[in-house]
Amino acid sequence: MMLRTVLGDIDPALAGETDSHDHLFIADGQSARVNPSLRLDDYGRTLEELLRFRRAGGGLVVDAQPIGCGRMAALQARASRESGVHIIASTGFHRLHFYRPGHWIFTLPEDGLTELFVGELTEGMFACGDDGKPTGRTPAKAGVIKLAIANEPPQGRVLTLMRAAGRASLTTGAPILCHTEAGQFSGDLVKELTALGVPPSSIIVCHADRRANHALNHALARYGVWLEYDTIGRFKYHSDEEEAALLLAMAEAGFAGQLLLGLDNTAERHIAYGGQTGMDYLQRVFRPLLRRAGCSEALIHQWLTENPARAYAWKPAQSPR
Repeated sequence: MMLRTVLGDIDPALAGETDSHDHLFIADGQSARVNPSLRLDDYGRTLEELLRFRRAGGGLVVDAQPIGCGRMAALQARASRESGVHIIASTGFHRLHFYRPGHWIFTLPEDGLTELFVGELTEGMFACGDDGKPTGRTPAKAGVIKLAIANEPPQGRVLTLMRAAGRASLTTGAPILCHTEAGQFSGDLVKELTALGVPPSSIIVCHADRRANHALNHALARYGVWLEYDTIGRFKYHSDEEEAALLLAMAEAGFAGQLLLGLDNTAERHIAYGGQTGMDYLQRVFRPLLRRAGCSEALIHQWLTENPARAYAWKPAQSPR
């Protein structure tokens, strides 16, 4: 078992406290046109955030920006080396409105997509791919496969992309990080991936905490997948107190061993970019709040350290169905 970081493979025991879903670098382009706060292209400011995270006790960040929509792969290894923070990078795909019209993400066949994702996981990530065919293979490898569904069940091009992601996961053993819109249609997503043969332990469902829907989260957890919670310090959705109540309820229901915590920051939240949250928010603000809510330090350690070390560890490769 190992974690694949941009500086090489490490023992999961060395990861330390983990921000299980964040964004470090996003170039100016289509993503920033959709949402200007998604532009994160100042190396010094991002390094400042990573150092802030490191000083607070953080050890690993999962950068959830995939190829083709602003990922700045050439900077990730440098930032990891200079900050001392392990970084897991993403291949795969995001929501389709983050890609310009005519992008290869809309046309590359399923086999080609699978080959591309596998290559980024095993050979190295491409430095370019936003405005044309991916080029400039770097030594740094991706360690997780991102996929994204929107406000409808997986279908059409999204289903093709999702199957390619699933097959890449089976071929390599890499985990899959799944963007959802507040958990909507996550059950459909899980059923499609498991029908390909992807084990639930390789599936990480993101953003299911945005509505603090206890019934939805219980139903998803019963599939055996990981639930990554990142509506922390994001008050347009709900308070941190409501987030803590959801975490405690999930723990009381027996699902503490399936929960991960992240921040999903943008420029509006990174302090170095002028925001209010910062990459140390989990340690500086949310951990004390969890303690006040009745969480033990052992439980917090499980969510920040033990669970992500298992969730992001590569599994044995399998043959796709």
